[in-house]
Amino acid sequence: MINVHFSIKKIGLIFYVSLFTFHLSAQTVTQKLQKAFAAFEKDSQLKHAISSLYVIDATTGAVVFDKNSQIGLAPASTQKIITSVTAFELLGKNYRYKAEFGSCIDWEKSVCFWINPSGDPTFGSWRWASTNENNVLDSILQSIRKFRDLKSFKGIIVNANGWNSEQIPDGWIWQDIGNYYGAGAGILNWRENQYDLIMRSGEKIGDDVSVIGTVPNLYSYKFYSSVTSAEKGSGDNSYIYLPTNFANATVRGTIPVNEDQFKISGAIVDPLNQFVKTLEDSLRIQFGWVPAKSLVITDTPWFLRKPQIFYTHYSPTLDSIIYWFNKKSVNLYGEALIKTFAYEKNGFGATDSGVAIVKKFWKEKGMDENEINIVDGSGLSPLNRVTTHAQVEILKYAKSKDWFLYFFNSLPEYNGMKIKSGTIRGVKGFCGYHKAKNGKEYIFSFLVNNYNGSASALVNKMYKVLDNLK
Repeated sequence: MINVHFSIKKIGLIFYVSLFTFHLSAQTVTQKLQKAFAAFEKDSQLKHAISSLYVIDATTGAVVFDKNSQIGLAPASTQKIITSVTAFELLGKNYRYKAEFGSCIDWEKSVCFWINPSGDPTFGSWRWASTNENNVLDSILQSIRKFRDLKSFKGIIVNANGWNSEQIPDGWIWQDIGNYYGAGAGILNWRENQYDLIMRSGEKIGDDVSVIGTVPNLYSYKFYSSVTSAEKGSGDNSYIYLPTNFANATVRGTIPVNEDQFKISGAIVDPLNQFVKTLEDSLRIQFGWVPAKSLVITDTPWFLRKPQIFYTHYSPTLDSIIYWFNKKSVNLYGEALIKTFAYEKNGFGATDSGVAIVKKFWKEKGMDENEINIVDGSGLSPLNRVTTHAQVEILKYAKSKDWFLYFFNSLPEYNGMKIKSGTIRGVKGFCGYHKAKNGKEYIFSFLVNNYNGSASALVNKMYKVLDNLK
């Protein structure tokens, strides 16, 4: 009896010591964050800024640190975690887009080449072998060759029914939408709606910069350059401004001197037309066929019989799309997904409807919908406002799901942590997960709006605050 009684007392002592140590450790992390965040806010870079940091214990959900967690701030690309988690829940990790190719009979009773796209943002992307533009075109051409003589086809019809024709969401700025990261999402996307603009600079600072060409060749518009040469090593400080009349795009800014083939990446204005023209070129080369007409329809007309499908292209699964969406912060994927939510639920893909679905979904999970005051799916718009509390709650929700590992693996690693970062002018953010050396796991969101000075200097200061979780 003495030994048993002693053992019970010993176990109890160990329990209370462990509990006290755990409590002390939690207090220490909180106190460290309080001290670090107070110093952070006093920094000269934050003189006119507002910052929010919210940290919870990933296991218990207990709040470790909270400052301004209910203030809506521009999240930049950290907003992608909201779209990602919502996509896993609404669409499922095995969801795939598909594009159908076949033949149909038009109003003149002519046989036409039929294209039925579905908003796939990976169509023609270089990130997968199956979506590579050359492989996609080859598969289409091979299916045509097996199906029938193409010379009996009179034209091409693209079914754009069920998808909003407005590719650019409200709130995006002109300086962004001409460049690759500002590519909007349509019912038919091609090569991630991206091209490379090739430029040649002069030998002296201030010399004019000329446009050499594009890769691939663009069918929609030409370029006017007002770019000048800057000192060597100055990097890419040029921006493409989309045409307002769909005739000429303007390139402004600077690139380094003595560059023969300097590349900057832009957004394709009309990816549907770009794909159709690319396909026409391939058909002409392979079969000597030039369509008499190419038509985009937005309603299924009475004369159109059910098309005969001879080839279906499938996208990679959603988990793979989300991987690149977060890993490389591909804005196009977010805009396609937000429209897909609306298409799958309402039969019409539109950004505003997709946003309403996201807000409703999280409201049903118990979240105040006003904590997710968003206007797009990627976070590019400076009009978005999200609370750090909402982001952490969504990250916590994800952790309980069977698809969590796919989402977790999509997050890049910064500062030794699994983090989604976000950057637009005057905005920097980090949100994600971290496991400390002592085994404690944390979920956090850290947003800063309206800072001054260099982004790299601010990032190092944000890391210094987050280092207290290690």
